[in-house]
Amino acid sequence: MATFGDLLRLARNLRGFTQKKAAEELLVAQAVFSRLENGLIEPESEFIKRAARVFSVPIEFFEISDTVYGPPVSVHTMLRGKKSEVSARDVDMITAELNIRLMHLRKFLENVDFTPPNDLPILDVEQYGSVEQIAGIVRTHWRVTEGPIKNLTQLMERAGVIIGLSDFHGAAVSGVTFSAPGRPPLVLVNKSHPADRLRFTLAHELGHLVMHRFPTAEMENEANQFASAFLLPPNEMKQLFRGRKVTLELLASLKMEWRVSMQSILMSASSVGAVTTNQSRYLWQKISASGWRLREPSSLDFEFDSPTVLPSILRAHIDDLGFEVSELIKLSNIEEKDFFDYYGKFEPDTPSKPRLRIVT
Repeated sequence: MATFGDLLRLARNLRGFTQKKAAEELLVAQAVFSRLENGLIEPESEFIKRAARVFSVPIEFFEISDTVYGPPVSVHTMLRGKKSEVSARDVDMITAELNIRLMHLRKFLENVDFTPPNDLPILDVEQYGSVEQIAGIVRTHWRVTEGPIKNLTQLMERAGVIIGLSDFHGAAVSGVTFSAPGRPPLVLVNKSHPADRLRFTLAHELGHLVMHRFPTAEMENEANQFASAFLLPPNEMKQLFRGRKVTLELLASLKMEWRVSMQSILMSASSVGAVTTNQSRYLWQKISASGWRLREPSSLDFEFDSPTVLPSILRAHIDDLGFEVSELIKLSNIEEKDFFDYYGKFEPDTPSKPRLRIVT
């Protein structure tokens, strides 16, 4: 159960404050602030009011009783470009947001029946020996047909994964995953990224959920291998490339069909031996020279499959349980701006939506 000190640190991290800056804004010595965060002294009521103002949270924020968790096992960064570094401050802010969203999830799920039709398999890499084999097992377990996965978001939601969108406070992060006891896994992805990257990020985070209970030195590489094999099954890729010359034009056409980046398809082509080392080097040089490493041609963009379960849960509160949006915000113990940043704004809905029971 969270203490005042836990929540004080959570609010500070959410806003990206150092202890020194927070102490200055709250008009106390840093040593005093540190003791407050560590639960060594009790706060006065006036201090709590000041903290609510400084950190832009309702005073009720400091009455939250949920457990506060540490950083997630993995923070999936943008692996390309100069902005790929993620600072400790970034991780603290993202961890704070994850904790708050987990608290919301517990409250929201108290009022609806969330019954996913599929389950999330847990498969150990050491037991199966091959990440690609695990990806194939998951596709088979979920009865995924051959060919491109049309809607990865829905596929994961049907297995009980809650997916949300975030801007990650401007950090160079593509996605994060968090699992807490007694709650569905929560995956956040960067809403500013193009759909091809978001789909790979989702598959990467799915790899963590399936394979990784504890951090390992190889977990990021394994999650990338899983994402590639899950979205682009090697056996199917061998057949796809047989007798075809791999060109930028072919990569572009396959991107629209398989809904992954040209770069992911090229890497898959290399892994199944469809291109020689020299051909691969030439194509990568062309991609780099065209400036497509960070952003592929906008003419090849496609729509991301937006999450539906979390919005449906919130809509059920408004349309079926009679909550006002203002009441949902109050229940969430955050400011209106934060609520809309997390969940978007809600327009009046028609009465034809399904009632209460959220089945993906």
